[in-house]
Amino acid sequence: MSHMQAQRQGERYPSSTLLKSSKDLGWSTLLAELHSHSRYEGPGAAAPTDAEVGVVVRGCDEGLLTYKFAGSWQSTRPTTGSIHLRPIGRTCDEVRICSANVQVLHLYVPTGVFTGLMDDYNLPAVPGRSIRYSCGVQDELISQIGLSVLSEMTCPTAAGRMLVETSSLMLAARLAHAHLETGLIRSPTPSRHGLDDGRLRRVLAYVEEHLADDITVADLANIACLSIFHFTRAFAATMGVPPHRYVSQGRLESAKAMIAAGRAPLSQIALDTRFFLAIELYPRVPAGHRHDAGRVPTDVG
Repeated sequence: MSHMQAQRQGERYPSSTLLKSSKDLGWSTLLAELHSHSRYEGPGAAAPTDAEVGVVVRGCDEGLLTYKFAGSWQSTRPTTGSIHLRPIGRTCDEVRICSANVQVLHLYVPTGVFTGLMDDYNLPAVPGRSIRYSCGVQDELISQIGLSVLSEMTCPTAAGRMLVETSSLMLAARLAHAHLETGLIRSPTPSRHGLDDGRLRRVLAYVEEHLADDITVADLANIACLSIFHFTRAFAATMGVPPHRYVSQGRLESAKAMIAAGRAPLSQIALDTRFFLAIELYPRVPAGHRHDAGRVPTDVG
């Protein structure tokens, strides 16, 4: 990468040189950029659309890094390992960099990562907007996450995407746990670990409407706005059966009702309810013979 090309890609920080970027690595939950910052005094960077974490990976014990935010100044020495935090949508009024050749790894955590935490752990607001704007923070966990991401960005590995996307969730959780402007106050939650009424209504309505279609647990988790793991656990706690069993039971009941009403041939009913062996519910038998009372219909849909 030429110096001019690096400068052009570093427009987020006009006075810096962009040394490395994860832009082309296919990471979906984290953007990482390594910048070399030189002496600078002027307007701060534009308000980020993602939460920003800066990790000083090559610092300096001389000179100060100073920010003006919301009318007040914060200053710190850009020592190696120090952390700088910027919440979503907050503008820095002015910046003064009095040290030369300081390398900072900038990590950008998108809102979607925080939204996943909100849904899974019932947080009251997007944590990415409530992070304290601060410089010179010491946080060993965030520092280690940054170094592992930098290593992967420098020398990509086959499992790198998995490592980085897991790291982004850990990073968001750490920010929510330790770096919010106010304490993380949980909204009231029911004593059970089931679905709330709104999510449950949406899921049950979707199942009823799409009973004849392919329904996956991922589809239902998406309707509930939860991860597959948390949705499956919450649904089972609420309904007493896991999602796939609930869908199977719904298809069985639908098939029974259609057969009892004589609304269509058995083969059509089996197809419509995706109960492909539903014909075994009431198999044809010669006159004078009884049905096998022990036979259990099999759902392969």
